[in-house]
Amino acid sequence: MEPGLTSGRVAGPATLPPAHSPHPAVRRLSALLAALLAAGCAGAPADRAPAAVTPAPAAASGVAPAAATDMTGIDLLFLSMMAGHTEQTLQIVRLVRDRLTDGDLRTLVAAVEVTEADELETARTWLTQAGRSARADDHAGHGAGPDQLARLRDAPAAQVDAVLIEVLSAHQQAAADLARAHLAAGTDERVRDLARRVEQSRTAQVALMAARPAA
Repeated sequence: MEPGLTSGRVAGPATLPPAHSPHPAVRRLSALLAALLAAGCAGAPADRAPAAVTPAPAAASGVAPAAATDMTGIDLLFLSMMAGHTEQTLQIVRLVRDRLTDGDLRTLVAAVEVTEADELETARTWLTQAGRSARADDHAGHGAGPDQLARLRDAPAAQVDAVLIEVLSAHQQAAADLARAHLAAGTDERVRDLARRVEQSRTAQVALMAARPAA
């Protein structure tokens, strides 16, 4: 999660397309997303201007994700929030990947970095195709705020594994909860498939970390 920042913006939940009355499922997800953000972002500085993530180019393999111009506002909101959350995940693992002593944790964070960098590229590409950009602050303070990042950065060598487990477990659980909420209300099957994979992988990661000795 080490974002490159630009000045682009993405509309928040209050500016979803008002073409017709929202489906009840859309209203449910909006409420869930608002609750998640309120729970994690209440302590964020009110005067900090939202930053935006620079959309990435198509995958280096040359296989670009399917066009996303027909995704609904709720799908784009989820993609934007996941992009911000994933930026934070990459920030977490890059802070500790060379300092961990538990071999299984080192393997886990390496896999997380590869997988989530790919997911971030997919989300950015879909957003770009839809004429949107991802705000890095969409998940500021949610799961891993500045205090948690500082704890990771300053943790003594003997405590790095334990602090990583605490911080990353909470962060990945938040991602699983967000993805589960989108499965209940998302409309685009490509985005719902991404949400399904996010929910499954993050839940498994939390369980794996809970089983480590440092936990």
